[in-house]
Amino acid sequence: MRTSFADRPIVAGTDGTAHAALAVEWAADEAHRRGLPLRVVHAADRLPYDTPRYPIPDCYDRMIPSGRQVLDHAEKIARDRWPGLEVTTELADGRPGRVLREQACRAAELVLGGHGPVGGRLAGHVDVPVVVVRPAPPGAGAEIVAGFDGSHAATPALAYAFEEARLSGHRLRVVCAWEPPISSGPRIAVDPDEIGRIREDRARRLLTAWRDRFADVETELDMVRGHPVAALVDASARAALLVVGSHGRNALTAAVLGSVSRAMLEHARCPVAVVRHAA
Repeated sequence: MRTSFADRPIVAGTDGTAHAALAVEWAADEAHRRGLPLRVVHAADRLPYDTPRYPIPDCYDRMIPSGRQVLDHAEKIARDRWPGLEVTTELADGRPGRVLREQACRAAELVLGGHGPVGGRLAGHVDVPVVVVRPAPPGAGAEIVAGFDGSHAATPALAYAFEEARLSGHRLRVVCAWEPPISSGPRIAVDPDEIGRIREDRARRLLTAWRDRFADVETELDMVRGHPVAALVDASARAALLVVGSHGRNALTAAVLGSVSRAMLEHARCPVAVVRHAA
């Protein structure tokens, strides 16, 4: 189970773009669902304009007015959506990635717009769930999709998905994708159908406790023979939210080994929540 952050806010990063506005809306909805405050953060990054070798006097001070305008607009979006929601704003000095990583240490959840590289740098590398928001696909149903591989590392993501489904009233579809093993040794007769049955039996056993705990959540197990990335991208076309786990590998390791969560951030067609498994 993931750690409870009941006394921490939902944090949304904004840069004033349309993508960021979607993230603020999603974060406001999430804060309302969970009964948590919302904090909207804008990073005033002076580095592209100001360097130690060629400093610009009062560079940060000159960026403050535009940063405040960005935050005021984001705050209005949140308050218009949920008038009674507790909303605070923060203008921070620094690179967006560093600022948001520091914010994650004091957040229940981190919500970002679905553009730029920051989401990929943070998702799976901070202790709280990171939600990267993009528009829901046309015709998306009231369904949350969770990727599940049956491992212990998938437990926090599954817990988050069940909780989101309960709070939103959505049904939950648990996608368990599998492929027959590839052996480099002597050829051994393998019955793919039997492997599929074994995997499905195991997945159903593991889900029993979750279904008992979240009896009010309509849950469906979807066994897919194929690569997890293809299966989850396909499922995301009909989902309001896709939830995947992360083993918390560093960016270099993830790039070398390949990462389902990283692929979802690039190719999923709906908002994506990446929930890190703490070793």
